[in-house]
Amino acid sequence: MYMRRCRWIPESGTGLEHLVVHCRDDAILAQGVVIGDDEGERFGASYTIECDAAWHVRHAVVDVAGGAHLELFSDGAGHWHDGAGVPLDALAGCIDVDLTASCFTNTLPLRRLANVLDRRQAIDVAWIAVPALTVVKAAQAYTRLGSGLVLFEGLDIDFRAELTIDADGFILRYPGLFARVL
Repeated sequence: MYMRRCRWIPESGTGLEHLVVHCRDDAILAQGVVIGDDEGERFGASYTIECDAAWHVRHAVVDVAGGAHLELFSDGAGHWHDGAGVPLDALAGCIDVDLTASCFTNTLPLRRLANVLDRRQAIDVAWIAVPALTVVKAAQAYTRLGSGLVLFEGLDIDFRAELTIDADGFILRYPGLFARVL
């Protein structure tokens, strides 16, 4: 078992993300807190993401200070339901979650797909807008460009960014959005 702690700040605006990840032989537990701005709306949120040993998301909880709450469960094979057990068919095929306020969630597919990133990997993710906590299926792609550099593509929105990562797949810099505080 090992533990990682990371912090990121936005490249523009104000905010902070603090993350603690516990990696065990059978599971990964990530707990984070984000303070930020979304189009002028200040927010604070906490999240917990549980993955199996292969980095498939199995449970995600997001709480926004002031009352908004979201809980999602997955079987790790692309089938989702909410905290009340209601199936979320619109998320069928998604293995990962992507929180708009967190660059850590890019690490989930980077770790899960690490051995095949030499070829472009198109995936669907459960994209969670923070602080609204709306969830939609979003198409993304990841491609390793070299040591410590990965191309991220938001396919639905024609967005591209070259992410600088450390040896464990944690973001060092997400140009225009986040930078890790070392």
